[in-house]
Amino acid sequence: MGTDLHAPLGQNRPAARRRTRKVSLAVVAVALAATVILGLSIYAMQGDDALKQAASDASATPKPEQVQSPAGNDPDAAAQQTAGMSRVNPTSGARIERTLTDDGSIVTKYTPGTRDGGGPVLIDAQRIGQDPRMAAQPNEALLEDSPYGRLPIVGPDGFRPMDQYARPWSGARGTRIAIVVGGLGLSQTGTQRAIQQLPPAVTLAFAASGNSLQRWMQEARRSGHEILIQVPFEPFDYPANDPGPGTLLTQTLPKENLGRLHEAMGRITNYTGIMNYLGGRYLSDAGALEPVLRDIAKRGLLFLDDGTSAQSKTEAIAKAIELPHAFGNLVLDGQLQKDAILKKLDELERIAGRKGTAVGIASAFDESVDAIRQWAEEASQRGIEIVGISALANESTRP
Repeated sequence: MGTDLHAPLGQNRPAARRRTRKVSLAVVAVALAATVILGLSIYAMQGDDALKQAASDASATPKPEQVQSPAGNDPDAAAQQTAGMSRVNPTSGARIERTLTDDGSIVTKYTPGTRDGGGPVLIDAQRIGQDPRMAAQPNEALLEDSPYGRLPIVGPDGFRPMDQYARPWSGARGTRIAIVVGGLGLSQTGTQRAIQQLPPAVTLAFAASGNSLQRWMQEARRSGHEILIQVPFEPFDYPANDPGPGTLLTQTLPKENLGRLHEAMGRITNYTGIMNYLGGRYLSDAGALEPVLRDIAKRGLLFLDDGTSAQSKTEAIAKAIELPHAFGNLVLDGQLQKDAILKKLDELERIAGRKGTAVGIASAFDESVDAIRQWAEEASQRGIEIVGISALANESTRP
């Protein structure tokens, strides 16, 4: 038959020729396989080297989470460091050194140190003031619980409430004026009007004996105001002239006076300092005044003396204990008429023109609010910057 279908497998065939074809196909298959394997091996070797190189490069560049926070708890310091460089933390005085070792790791060294008072001071502008969206909320790191409520303290990194709640300003050294309007919280309509109509740069002082202080504090902070707590101090004609409950008295033990101070402090949060209400006798008694001012300084606050007592000892004590302080140059609304208040504001401007800075004190009367609002709009056109009181702390001196 013309076919080998019935022949035993492999018989009556040209064996050599058929064998040669099978060998050739096998060789080709082996060669192709070898080529593929060789190519894959080369690719794998190159890929492995690339991966090793990438890993080496990555180890030489520390990830953000591998960098320790500097000794001042400065969250931005790590991002500002580069290997082989050093930096001094402006808050803590610590020197930070970072070294790249031979194996690609980075060693960070912190050396404690203190400033000697010479040379420039580096200030992290991001840490002065609050984001307006969060201005009504306190910084929890700057508060401590007490029997009197939550009291301000200096943070673990040395950051102060005075800095946290300060109103930012331009930094220019032109004519600067701080205007402080006190008595907020005593009248609901007067408080609301002052918060809504006064320029945000005006500092507001809340009476410790006022009502709904937490609510008003939040509204004032959201409106951009820097705020103070106004604490009653004993006047010369006490008790005929009684500043109200919680007044600090010269004949009261320091421990009790500190309790009254803390009770006032615990009414609200987010303030930069303390301002006196009356207090001619108390402010002139160094023995009674010093423990109070020391406590204020320890808590990272400023003290504003309204300047109405010629016998006040606050300046001497504040300098001795390094307490940020300021003095009022003029009471603006001793005469409660808008025109008279405008004249006082012009006088305040002349003082600032001579000295570079000035502080005006007023109360939240309608006439005062109207006059200050009108004068502030005109003053800005004359190149005068209205700043929060914290911007002038330690710079203002008595008139």
